[in-house]
Amino acid sequence: MKNLICSLVGHDFKVTKKVTNHVNEFQCLHCKKQMTTNSNGTLSPLTAKQKEINFLLSYIHNKKKKKQAHLTTNC
Repeated sequence: MKNLICSLVGHDFKVTKKVTNHVNEFQCLHCKKQMTTNSNGTLSPLTAKQKEINFLLSYIHNKKKKKQAHLTTNC
């Protein structure tokens, strides 16, 4: 029944994780299908490989933000 709603009306994606300022992970509220934004900014399926890429991208992004915050407070 949940897949029927998505096939008729379309998916209703909500952000589940903000990886960076430009990359997010989404999940459909009805069928629980997971998607992510790719390098072109379009939605692509969230595979195990994409999850790992997003995890590492998030780690690097957070480390860079922390370093920038540390530099601005010391100036």
